[in-house]
Amino acid sequence: MPSSLSPFFSPAGVAVIGASANPQKLSHGILYNLVNSTYTGGVYPVNPGADELLGRKCYPDISAVPDPVELAVIVLPATGLPATLEACGKRGLKAAIIISGGFKEVGAAGAELEKQCLAIAHSYSMRLIGPNCVGMMSLHSGLNTTFIHGMPDAGGIGFLSQSGAVCGGVIDFVLGKKVGFSHFLSLGNEADVTETDIIEYLGEDPHTRVIAAYVEQIRDGRRFLEVARKVSRRKPIVIIKAGRTGAGARAVSSHTGSLAGSYTAYQAAFKQAGVIEVEDWDQLFDTAVGFDFLPMPQGRRAVILTNAGGPAALTSDALSASGLLLEDLEEGTQAELSKALNPSAQVGNPVDMLGGASPQEYGLVVSALLKDKNVDIVLPILVPHELTKPELIAQAILDASRGSDKPVLTCIMGDASVGEARVLLQGNRLPMYVYPETAPRVLSAMLRYAEWRAAEDTASAEFTGIDRAAAEQLLAQAAGMDSLGEAETRPLLAAYGIPVVPGGFAVDAEAAVRLADAVGYPVVMKIVSPQILHKSDAGGIRLNLGDGAAVRAEFNRLMADMRAARPDATLEGVMIEKMAPRGGQEVIIGMKRDAGFGPLLMFGLGGVTVELFKDVSFRVAPVNRAEALQMIHETRAGRLLTGFRGSAPAALEAVVDVLLRLGQLALDFPQIAEAEVNPLLVYGEGQGGLALDCRVILKSD
Repeated sequence: MPSSLSPFFSPAGVAVIGASANPQKLSHGILYNLVNSTYTGGVYPVNPGADELLGRKCYPDISAVPDPVELAVIVLPATGLPATLEACGKRGLKAAIIISGGFKEVGAAGAELEKQCLAIAHSYSMRLIGPNCVGMMSLHSGLNTTFIHGMPDAGGIGFLSQSGAVCGGVIDFVLGKKVGFSHFLSLGNEADVTETDIIEYLGEDPHTRVIAAYVEQIRDGRRFLEVARKVSRRKPIVIIKAGRTGAGARAVSSHTGSLAGSYTAYQAAFKQAGVIEVEDWDQLFDTAVGFDFLPMPQGRRAVILTNAGGPAALTSDALSASGLLLEDLEEGTQAELSKALNPSAQVGNPVDMLGGASPQEYGLVVSALLKDKNVDIVLPILVPHELTKPELIAQAILDASRGSDKPVLTCIMGDASVGEARVLLQGNRLPMYVYPETAPRVLSAMLRYAEWRAAEDTASAEFTGIDRAAAEQLLAQAAGMDSLGEAETRPLLAAYGIPVVPGGFAVDAEAAVRLADAVGYPVVMKIVSPQILHKSDAGGIRLNLGDGAAVRAEFNRLMADMRAARPDATLEGVMIEKMAPRGGQEVIIGMKRDAGFGPLLMFGLGGVTVELFKDVSFRVAPVNRAEALQMIHETRAGRLLTGFRGSAPAALEAVVDVLLRLGQLALDFPQIAEAEVNPLLVYGEGQGGLALDCRVILKSD
């Protein structure tokens, strides 16, 4: 646990700098919340214009505040912050929460002021949360440095948000619903303490069972990936990511660049780190509550019991879509239920007890289902009506569930009449949802997390046959160039052990014939021009040239065609390559460098239609062999490679090897912005693959 963050969570004393007697001021709200919380440390208002605030002695400046004091909460105009932080550093404080706005969110001048504040904090080894935030709560100690009205229950959810504005809404949403938090943090501009720092801290916090986060941007993607992967081994992380549809800066120079948007790297990193990504606020807290309250499912076999057929049908559909199973109950269980329930009740799965089901019947059925060896998960559903009291049925479900190690997720549809039932269930650590589709989504997230955690955490791959010095020399020769065509990219890939089809570059027809004679007929001829990156689209490829005369004639014809079609293009010559053996499956392997996460690898169905079908998967490099195989199996191209409809399996290991080697090339040379092999022709098992076309885009700086 990062000890430098401890003063934010359990300070011996808190100074509120800028505290006000005006109830309309945010600083008054912060002081009020601190004074009226269960926090037992010292609370010290700082304001030179007051002697006392809310029954607490007020101090003229931070130097006058008595010991012990470890944390400052600052609510002052932005321009006064450097001097205030300097005074806090001299006083010996090691942590400050800056509520004030007026920093980088307002423009260049504010960004410079924020930078100045950070430098002062660093000079005193002082950590900062904010600026431009709403503070934080530590619910088990009672600490509340926010101005938010209301304080949720203490529990196991550690929540952090990069937006302060949403925090008040979240608190208002969960109040009275027995959704409990260990800590609740608004991080604002993250001048110093970031979301990754907090995730690392909460990963070791004994009060936190699950981490929930609202994230807009992760600046240091590689550190996040490293930290989140370690934390996820101990406890789940559930994230909602804002800005998923932003277009951002989109490259058009390669298929990989056009398909790998800025959000793609987040998706890949979350998947690799075991992070559960959700799409909306309901899912965030529904899922977090599930992780907080429930034992992990030991299987995918779920059973539904209900007093209404419609919600059970919707739940069944959602279970199927989420990869869960509705198994038949044991014969003994069905016999027991037949004796106890209305003769018209259905005792299969779902168990439909009919509309008049009583609390006693709910309790009996839940108890019987939990004992059934064919059942891993129990999903009670209730649609309230005039003859039912939801709280009585909730109590029956609760009593029947006590002591079971199987998860029970209850759906009681409605709002006005279900509040007491929710408090009863969630107050006793059984989640209650109001929509039939919710519990299956929560269970799906829990099972995905369990599978990720159970998977072997294999080490990164080690390589032989890499000539890094040769690659370094090739890239040094390309200094100042924007891109490398196939002629320059082929030797670069070969230096990293990626198999390329035999061939070379020719500047004229006679050189082309000599090359063709050397590699052996038939050959392929491809135009080489920095302006023509997609050669097949431009008509710049000639196939199956069987002798020198055909090569000589086709060279002249190709040059004439290209001059007519692309008069703007510089025609440097042609590539002559031996025709690859027939057969094989075309796939694409690419890399685009993401600003935050680094090299982003892509695999998918190759050829000219890759952008049409978008049959691709992504991971952040480095990947291990297991992750590379996952990439392959996530795509339809992967299904083709593994023997679709009786076809022979392809050389998957060859594809994995190229993915790993391209990732290593990108890690070793940060000047490579994009790289692509399209297509990689993959042959049958044991026969390897060949890179038929390739290109590299270099960083402009």
